Amino acid sequence: MDELVGQVRGGNRRALARAITRVERSDAAAQELVAALYAHTGNAHVVGVTGSPGSGKSTLVNELAKAFRQQDRLVAIVAVDPSSPFSGGALLGDRIRMRDLSGDTGIFIRSMASRGSLGGLARATAAVVKLLDAAGFDVILVETVGAGQAEVDIANMAHTTLVVEAPGMGDDIQSIKAGILEIADVLVVNKADRPGAGNTVKVLRMMLHMGQGSTVRHHGQMLEAPAGGAPAAATDGADAWTVRVYETVATSGEGVEAVVEAIERHREHLQTTGKWAERERDRSRHEIAQLLQARLMAQLEDEVPAEERERLIAAVASREIDPYAAVDLLFRRVTLAAPHQS
Repeated sequence: MDELVGQVRGGNRRALARAITRVERSDAAAQELVAALYAHTGNAHVVGVTGSPGSGKSTLVNELAKAFRQQDRLVAIVAVDPSSPFSGGALLGDRIRMRDLSGDTGIFIRSMASRGSLGGLARATAAVVKLLDAAGFDVILVETVGAGQAEVDIANMAHTTLVVEAPGMGDDIQSIKAGILEIADVLVVNKADRPGAGNTVKVLRMMLHMGQGSTVRHHGQMLEAPAGGAPAAATDGADAWTVRVYETVATSGEGVEAVVEAIERHREHLQTTGKWAERERDRSRHEIAQLLQARLMAQLEDEVPAEERERLIAAVASREIDPYAAVDLLFRRVTLAAPHQS
């Protein structure tokens, strides 16, 4: 393990791939590797890219990676793919689409299977991002599954969140309904050369220009859209970030440079206003809660036999007991079985 950690720190790509495989296969290995490497993390800019299937996220990520490489930045891509219903593995569609990046030693691409995880991310994504950070990558692009209305978890992991829409798919209305727009730091209308793109841009900008006194939520803050057509911005004065809509045609690279500039401006904004540290606290709070939940569920499965859990489920379904009483019984079993410190 010490040798593997040293190789990851040295940027050895094969060692990094082996370490990521260990993280995906074992929670214990993930804990050991993160513990060994955590002191060397905190330098990478984590950029989340989410949006509905068919919006061109993978092609856009491909072009963003190229643009960052032109700035001589080391780029890692984590592409979370839907799991195969047969093998449980990632379908690897993103890696196929990004094959033109394979010859660049400054880019590392990893596909991960979501394996049924909600929120558009695989369970091990946070640990994998830490390994990539410790390996010295400057920018880590995390592309979510693109499942539609369950994509908001990326905002709890990334410093900067891109929400990608496309014309003619009804995504603008769906995103408003699902709250997807509320997590955006940068809004992108991809495939802007298609019919209806102007209308999609108009709808999204209208959401950011809701009129005087109107408010929307953004990363937990209330935002106000002032009169006069200015984009919505956080109501914290000089520390406000303006959310804008950018148009791209990722297949040709059109508009991608402006998006990269927006990502860079957002990073600078977070750092100069102190919000970078705030995002780090939010990320840590969310990750601790997720790890605690996973550990409690694992302990429950260890301490309470499956047959007993099924009997409780059947009792709830038949209205013999209520769900809260069932949870109380299970929680009591777990806490009584837990070792007590003297």
